[in-house]
Amino acid sequence: MKRVKRSWTDLVAVDALEPNWVTRVSLGRRLIAVYDAPSGIYASLALCNHGGSDLCDGYFDGHVIECPLHQGAFDVRDGKPVCAPATRPMRVFETRVENGMVQIRV
Repeated sequence: MKRVKRSWTDLVAVDALEPNWVTRVSLGRRLIAVYDAPSGIYASLALCNHGGSDLCDGYFDGHVIECPLHQGAFDVRDGKPVCAPATRPMRVFETRVENGMVQIRV
């Protein structure tokens, strides 16, 4: 099985993030939610895998994002669901900050 090498991609300037909140960023045709959490910066696909709603419109508290459509919630650090009706993990990306830019590994 061939392993695909994933590379770091600039996503958004750290200064452009909503402090302690969620910022919507476009990466090509993908919408990415970037979370400014107490322990760091995290990123996921912006659309909830349960109902397709935009997580950037949800309520964010600490490390948990709540979907605005059905109030299912996920831990942004690992994508695991923490509240029904969400049952599957959301897609998260590895992040880092380099030269003032948030980067994700894709």
